[in-house]
Amino acid sequence: MKSVPQSKPVGLAEAIRIDPGQVQNHVNELVRGTVEETLNSLLEAEADRICNARRYARSVERQDTRAGHYKRKLATQAGEVELKVPKLRTLAFETAIIERYRRRESSVEEALVEMYLAGVSVRRVEDITEALWGSKVSPSTISELNGRIYKQIETWRNRKIDGEHAYVYLDGIWLKRSWGGEVRNIAVLVAIGVDQDGFREVLGVAEGAKEDTESWRSFLRHLKARGLAGVQLFISDKCLGVVEAIGECYPQAAWQRCVVHWMRNVFTVTPRGRFREVAAMLKAIHAQEDKPAAQRKGQEVAAKLRKLKLGKAAQIVESGLEETLSYYAFPSEHWRSLRTNNPLERVLKEVRRRTKVIGAFPDGQSALMLVAARLRHVASTRWGTKKYMDMERLKEEAVEEEIAAAA
Repeated sequence: MKSVPQSKPVGLAEAIRIDPGQVQNHVNELVRGTVEETLNSLLEAEADRICNARRYARSVERQDTRAGHYKRKLATQAGEVELKVPKLRTLAFETAIIERYRRRESSVEEALVEMYLAGVSVRRVEDITEALWGSKVSPSTISELNGRIYKQIETWRNRKIDGEHAYVYLDGIWLKRSWGGEVRNIAVLVAIGVDQDGFREVLGVAEGAKEDTESWRSFLRHLKARGLAGVQLFISDKCLGVVEAIGECYPQAAWQRCVVHWMRNVFTVTPRGRFREVAAMLKAIHAQEDKPAAQRKGQEVAAKLRKLKLGKAAQIVESGLEETLSYYAFPSEHWRSLRTNNPLERVLKEVRRRTKVIGAFPDGQSALMLVAARLRHVASTRWGTKKYMDMERLKEEAVEEEIAAAA
């Protein structure tokens, strides 16, 4: 009688040789199956809640009965799953778990929009979605999502501005766009403000052909039409046309020239070896206790620069000094935040990180949408929910001025 050959036990060495790809596929299938089973169980529970009774249960409190189900696909992060959506005879099955006629999780849609706004090409988005979720997203789907997010951003850009904003920061960011085979510069103008409670808010963002008087005038009119009021001080660089536009649209408001940009203008005519010495002198001007002291210090600095044979630097100091001292008319607690445009510059630095990867935009609209989308995101973070200034002192000074005027 022949002996039956015994199967050789699988040792540790053989176990290690198992294809890791097969193991991963098996794990993915288990996860996908679990997600599918969980979602279908939730749908069944939702149908029971709407009917006010479990399936096949006899109850006088029953509101409706089942009429079978229909199948639909849903792309999830675990892969594509098949759902059995319950149908009811009279009531509409509106589930809070999955929106009606939706084919993808909101997280997937948000990821697609984020990729598009970050400058990823449509073809690349297709490849990424196929690798991540096992199904390729069509260009029409990406265009649909793109149109949807554009509408949301436009609504946010044109929303009503409530309340008063005593301080408003203005600046522009230069981006590149393709035009007839050439790459040209376009400007996107941005305004942020501090409201009566001391919180920062992105007030507006708009495309400007260039940073000139007409662009700034149009932008400020846009802000005024949406309700921007109560502005006491605008802070900006001495951009072409911005001062004229402010005077025309908000004649009662003062203007503060960014001290940092003014100092940079002085450095353009200063030898590199003198940078540190001149910087110390310029900083001393804005370390004075009041405006008259700062004016006197400014004249001393200009005289000292002439002794150092830096006549052009002295001329820039004298001609632009008054424009940098407007913040002295406001509470000293606010001076540090008002004498420069740094609050807005820091926000635009975050925007530039996102636009840098794109290079040249296909048109001005796409550039505007990406900048606006990023600003809207920043406004929703701690940046927009953390109190930036204590505005009580400004209110107290206003009351004191009214009392003094009445007396």
